[in-house]
Amino acid sequence: MTTFARFKRWAPAFAGVTLFFPSGFVHAESAEQALQKFVDNVQTFSAGFEQVQKDEKGAVLQKNSGRMALLRPGKFRWAYEKPYEQLMVCDGQTIWLYDPDLKQVTIREARDALAGTPAELLSQRSTLKSQFTITDAGKVGDARVVRLIPKSTAGDFQSIELTLKNGVPQHMQFHDQLGNITSVSFNGIQTNRLLDTAQFNFTPPEGVELVQAESSISTRPIVK
Repeated sequence: MTTFARFKRWAPAFAGVTLFFPSGFVHAESAEQALQKFVDNVQTFSAGFEQVQKDEKGAVLQKNSGRMALLRPGKFRWAYEKPYEQLMVCDGQTIWLYDPDLKQVTIREARDALAGTPAELLSQRSTLKSQFTITDAGKVGDARVVRLIPKSTAGDFQSIELTLKNGVPQHMQFHDQLGNITSVSFNGIQTNRLLDTAQFNFTPPEGVELVQAESSISTRPIVK
């Protein structure tokens, strides 16, 4: 599996909202309106995450966990901690993917890498209708589930399901073209807090190999 194919843990595309969101959604609010509230009102988001990838038969392929942070527009940090370390940082212009085990840093232009991905959904303030078909996938308890289907057929995933509780993302699920399902659950969520902006910059360590990726790339969410 290539280094950037590990992007399936999203970000990513991968945020929240306590200060500016109401305590609940009105019943008449559509799924699109609920999702747009998240996009419009969340400036920063940080959380721990747990990610599980399963194949088309439901067998577990991988489990990963770590921490992530988001600063709109366009900046995020996605750090895998277990079972091994990997770091993805986007400064708004460039994505740096650092694999300590390989001693390698892959560099990509953010605009091309994120187009139409879940990471763009979380980190940008773009018009969602231009990238996704948005439908209401019902509710789980007091949480609303929004399904997004990419309008572009060039990507590696078929659909995204985003579970929102009081306007804050709690869970994301990705269905790829091969039938695999990647689930990401957030914990310890903090929204609209002041974040250290230095964490969204990256300087390659000495002695690592630098790989400049092609502009035409896979649009997978984060995965290892």
